Amino acid sequence: MSGNFYNFAAIRGVQAGTEYYVIMVPLKMVPKIFEFDSQELPADLRAQRVLSNVRVPQIASYLSENFEEYTLSSLCASVDGDLEFSPASDGLQFRNVGELRLSMTARIILNDGQHRRAAIEEALKTRPKLENETISVVLFLDEGLERCQQMFADLNKNAVRPSGSLNVLYDRRNPLARLSTRVLEDIPFFQEFTELEKTSLSNRAKNLFTLSSLNQANKWLAGQDADRFGENTESTVIAYWRQVSEVIPDWQKLMRGATTAGDLRKETVHAHGVMLQAFGVLGARLITAKPDGWAETLAPLAEINWSKRNAQLWRPRVMGARGMDGSVKSVHLAANVLVAAVGLPLNEKEQANEDDYLASLAEEKVVA
Repeated sequence: MSGNFYNFAAIRGVQAGTEYYVIMVPLKMVPKIFEFDSQELPADLRAQRVLSNVRVPQIASYLSENFEEYTLSSLCASVDGDLEFSPASDGLQFRNVGELRLSMTARIILNDGQHRRAAIEEALKTRPKLENETISVVLFLDEGLERCQQMFADLNKNAVRPSGSLNVLYDRRNPLARLSTRVLEDIPFFQEFTELEKTSLSNRAKNLFTLSSLNQANKWLAGQDADRFGENTESTVIAYWRQVSEVIPDWQKLMRGATTAGDLRKETVHAHGVMLQAFGVLGARLITAKPDGWAETLAPLAEINWSKRNAQLWRPRVMGARGMDGSVKSVHLAANVLVAAVGLPLNEKEQANEDDYLASLAEEKVVA
């Protein structure tokens, strides 16, 4: 290897048929060597979440205050550039122990540990004596953005998990997550108004739904394994959501800029995750019942009074004293309204849910 390079003692291993390396890096070199994607990039062009303004100072304070007894877990990074491993011996015992040369021009992106990296940089300012201590780093060869995002999803599934939305966005292995990502890519409405990182929305957020809510709606629509409609599941699901987005007048007003997501959340029930999931339930029922003519059947949805002021229809079906009710029970009761609106008879389970709901209303009136 020509040019300038870093030289580390290393252990070589294999995962999923691919070599990786474990090295020990002095803390003073961590901020210099390891990068993380720009905070300004959109979520789908990054390989990790944005830095938390709370977590970095917490970790930095922990390091500074406990510099004699702290513990830091390994960083995980992908290397895009030249590297060369030289075993210490050709013998079986030491062939995976040796020296790793890493070009100084290589780009090394953290897949996991960006908060630790930033915290180390901050802690060194107050505790410079930490600079020669080390942290273990697991290095993989960079195989592109999609692989880095999948590594992020895999690494965090069994740790402190990222937001549900971000995990859906980055998880290429899960068929349901892949389906939801395709809906985002193919339907302008969801592409424009879906929050990709958070699992909840503030009153003033410009987005209408979260990706985690859309993914849950797709679970109702296409099933846990995203295969309810066989090999046509993806195209059918995309067609369904496109048709729904076009038939709801308020959603079209939002697309035209004639209203805001905040106003819709404040005034309507269809701007909340519980109703999005109910649309998923409706889709499963309708497409199964009318596989060739379901699209035209959605037209009556445009005539529903979606206003929260329509208390006779929506309270307490999907609305409680403290706001929207996102329970599974409310999803089913909301779906009953949609199923009836498109002209389908309620099935046995749906009718039982409706009967229980109406009976509970009658009891409340008697008590009142």
